[in-house]
Amino acid sequence: MRKSLFSFSLMASLTLTSCSTVLNNLPGVYTLEIQQGNIVDQNMINQLRPNMDKRQVLYIMGSPMLVDFFHKNRWDYVYSIKPSGEDAVEKKAFLVFKTKEDGTDRLVGMYGDFKPSNLPVVKPSEEQVIDLPKREVDHTLWEMITGLFGFEGTDDSSAPKNAPKSQVDLPL
Repeated sequence: MRKSLFSFSLMASLTLTSCSTVLNNLPGVYTLEIQQGNIVDQNMINQLRPNMDKRQVLYIMGSPMLVDFFHKNRWDYVYSIKPSGEDAVEKKAFLVFKTKEDGTDRLVGMYGDFKPSNLPVVKPSEEQVIDLPKREVDHTLWEMITGLFGFEGTDDSSAPKNAPKSQVDLPL
């Protein structure tokens, strides 16, 4: 009885293991691309400079993935991606801060899979300026709504209909 139970469990485990291996490597089967962690690239690392405070680093890099309780002056950025049908790729960046005399935490070092550049960073602006033509409006929204109910929008019945409306200058 024990021998048959052992052989059955051995056969079942081999079958399940081989099914997962076969199913993962079938051609034409779509698998999802899985991204986890903070997206970290070389351009972000190149913007970092020594003596930046935590707020500046947070603006460039985003929130750290891990803040170690035992190493409060170290921020860990971990990014892993598993493209469909390929091996997983993991990239890490660790930023080290030191508290200065004035009480601020400043960036003093980094290590991991990225190396900072010595060249100055010139970040091109992606903003575009578009000139829009001035919109000419015959009636304001309020005038159109009151016009639906038969109101002209003015209480002054002595003024002619084609006379220009008086403008009121409001303080800014």
